[in-house]
Amino acid sequence: MINEKIRAKEVRLVGDNVEPGVFSIDDAIKLADDLGLDLVEISPNAVPPVCKIVDYQKFLYQQKKKEKEQKAKQTKVVVKEIRFGPQTDDHDYSFKLKHAQEFIKEGCKLKAYVFFKGRSILFKEQGEVLLLRLASDLEDVAKVDSLPQLEGKRMIIMFSPKKLK
Repeated sequence: MINEKIRAKEVRLVGDNVEPGVFSIDDAIKLADDLGLDLVEISPNAVPPVCKIVDYQKFLYQQKKKEKEQKAKQTKVVVKEIRFGPQTDDHDYSFKLKHAQEFIKEGCKLKAYVFFKGRSILFKEQGEVLLLRLASDLEDVAKVDSLPQLEGKRMIIMFSPKKLK
């Protein structure tokens, strides 16, 4: 809310070029007009509401800039997946292991799973051995988030990159 849109009878003024204190809304708007600036409601839930005398366009620009900086500081978690069969051969395994290591070095989380088709669900032990082998091969670059679990026709294991010291 700015200027005449503020509905409170009294407001608490804060700002650089204003003496802090509680003013009636008319006095606060008049003070803002004298300075050629806008009266902007900062904290509407306070009693009385807190207002600041600033250039409104500049205020909006600074708010957008702050939001953009906060968004840039946030880290997005990317999860890469690698799929194995229960009877994955050594060459295929080593090829997928290299990809897994690249994903981890990029800083992505890794979800490796063994997909059981049809009757291959009988080879649950082979799938678990394969995932545990992957875990031991990746232990120098990644830590295991969850041990192999069977979810439907998939046995899943999760990895995340180790923090560098």
